[in-house]
Amino acid sequence: MFKIGCHLSTSKGYANMAKEIHRLGGNTFQFFTRNPRGGSAKAIDPADIAEFHELCGEYGIDVILAHAPYTLNACSKDESTRDFAKRTMADDLVRMEQTPGNLYN
Repeated sequence: MFKIGCHLSTSKGYANMAKEIHRLGGNTFQFFTRNPRGGSAKAIDPADIAEFHELCGEYGIDVILAHAPYTLNACSKDESTRDFAKRTMADDLVRMEQTPGNLYN
């Protein structure tokens, strides 16, 4: 089965992204884990995640792609830039445990 989707905004939550991709005729989507410029991440709402899981089952969404901020540079010569990248990626991976089946870009 093909995976068809697009980039969606997290501003209205995970359940809304599932509804939106279903409305668009897709079965996957990509989203930023936080502000694309590397800012803080939105708090995860357990009720939103529960509804998201229900909708994924209903709509056949079994994989989604989490996109890291553009500002991450784990190979920078600057130690603080590398540390920021490591901390952000580690936080993203912990947060992604709420939505199994994620890929991370």
